[in-house]
Amino acid sequence: MSRLEGRVYSGAMSLRHALLGLLSNGPGSGYDLLGAFKSTLSNVWPATQSQVYSELTRLADAGLIRVAEEGPRGRKTYEVTADGREELRHWLLQVAPDGYRRNDILLRVFLLGAVEPDEAREFMRRRAEIARSRNARFTAMDEETAWGDDPLSVYGRLTLEWGKRFTRMQAEWSEWADEQIAAAQASTGQADS
Repeated sequence: MSRLEGRVYSGAMSLRHALLGLLSNGPGSGYDLLGAFKSTLSNVWPATQSQVYSELTRLADAGLIRVAEEGPRGRKTYEVTADGREELRHWLLQVAPDGYRRNDILLRVFLLGAVEPDEAREFMRRRAEIARSRNARFTAMDEETAWGDDPLSVYGRLTLEWGKRFTRMQAEWSEWADEQIAAAQASTGQADS
């Protein structure tokens, strides 16, 4: 029986699993991992330097990663252990994701009746513009990236494509919501902006 059996797993994504996933592609230092976060995961799961280094210490203490090599100025290169791979595999394949249980944008939309219709429409227009801007960034990132056939490229591209499609949908939905508010505003005889 594995040491990991009986462990309670959260369906929510965690920094722990993101680091294990990055290290499953090969050894890396905290600096390397932070760079990978900034270049590949910042739009999905942002992390600060202190969060990355603190979690690396916890992962090492739990036996899920180990120091593979120590370099100048205390630089440590980590690699994932068999238990770390087992935890990552379990989380990826057997723990159901929580999905989108909390969404502060949708909560705000639900409560927009508390403000004037023109303010609600402006909120939706801003959301559409933000989504279009993010979509443009993702599209540029896709066009500038030299995708390969390595796992990080294949699955990174799948993730980026989700971001492109999701932001397109957000912009379309926000524009539709603005139209719905305008129609309700017109039917009640309130001024249209």
